[in-house]
Amino acid sequence: QVQLVESGGGLVQAGGSLRLSCAASGLTFSAYAMGWFRQAPGKEREFVAAISRSGGSTKYVDSVKGRFTISRDNAKNTVYLQMNSLKPEDTAVYYCAADGRGVLVVRFRGDYWGQGTQVTVSS
Repeated sequence: QVQLVESGGGLVQAGGSLRLSCAASGLTFSAYAMGWFRQAPGKEREFVAAISRSGGSTKYVDSVKGRFTISRDNAKNTVYLQMNSLKPEDTAVYYCAADGRGVLVVRFRGDYWGQGTQVTVSS
């Protein structure tokens, strides 16, 4: 049974930082590309960042480039999202997802999803 468990969310002031973690189990983690998505109230879920199975390739939505960094530790079956210079518009539930193709293509395919962790940025 595949499980993706996010942690690290919380309340932070604008300009602050948070690091999200997503621990995976029940799958060959090193074979999967991993991604982060977010969903704000009343909005559709949107792509935030992704990393290839080796960690050699990453991609980001324009709105977080230069502020967020995705990384992974295949020995720990964990993917991270370091979020710096947070803005109120970053407030959302953040989800991690796994793509069995392993490489980054035009559209990330969420084969598995976590339950999400809330990030709230106050102004």
